[in-house]
Amino acid sequence: MMEYLATQQHAFDPDEIRLLSAALDHAWASVQASGASFDGDGHAEQARRALAKFIVEAAQRGELNQRRLTEGALARFTAANLRTNARRPE
Repeated sequence: MMEYLATQQHAFDPDEIRLLSAALDHAWASVQASGASFDGDGHAEQARRALAKFIVEAAQRGELNQRRLTEGALARFTAANLRTNARRPE
């Protein structure tokens, strides 16, 4: 999360950063609890970065409700994975 925030123009205060981090932690816990498997540590880290990106982008648009940030990131992450999986040949 901090790596992605460092590349952004928008500034968040310390309380907002804690809220964004908590949203990411909850979203990641949901992904792990779902039993999702990744081909390697690199893919897991890419997935976590994608969740962070979704959360930060929503916060930049003004969304600062932790539950909505978490649920929105999970919804976008799931939709992105469905599109990716639909393109893979069997």
